[in-house]
Amino acid sequence: MTPVVVRSYRPSDHSACRRLWAELSRQHNEMYGEHRDDGGAGFEEYLTRLDLSGLWVADHADDGVIGMVGLIMRGRAGEVDPVVVTITHRHKGVGRKLLQHVAAEAKHRNMTALTISPESRNIDAIRSLHAAGYDVVSSIELTMDLERHTHPRHHGLELHELPFRS
Repeated sequence: MTPVVVRSYRPSDHSACRRLWAELSRQHNEMYGEHRDDGGAGFEEYLTRLDLSGLWVADHADDGVIGMVGLIMRGRAGEVDPVVVTITHRHKGVGRKLLQHVAAEAKHRNMTALTISPESRNIDAIRSLHAAGYDVVSSIELTMDLERHTHPRHHGLELHELPFRS
């Protein structure tokens, strides 16, 4: 495998990270049957967050920036948001490398915990995060679908013996 280095975000990474953001947005839209495409514009707003503590990229020797991870401050804890790897480089250890880097940064900053909130349908992400050490359920966000969407909802998540859709 060609070497991948995780390093701090640079202004010259902007267009690559905006493309990654757009790719992540498209994936979420496909997963939930939505049709909003911001073309990566959400990345501009993300960069203005006052609680953004760090942003790092996975830099591939041949392909350039292929992933990114951000760290949001939450008091003495942190939130990992986002973590994204371009589709052509998934399942090659790049995400794990990004997660290890952000965890090392959080430890270096004396943070007490890291949280991450994957989409409930993104089973690959949940499995990867669990393997990376995110094995404590710290909060749950439940939604009531007021629009009564006609697209099929996924079933199969059970928590405390209660069935939930995702």
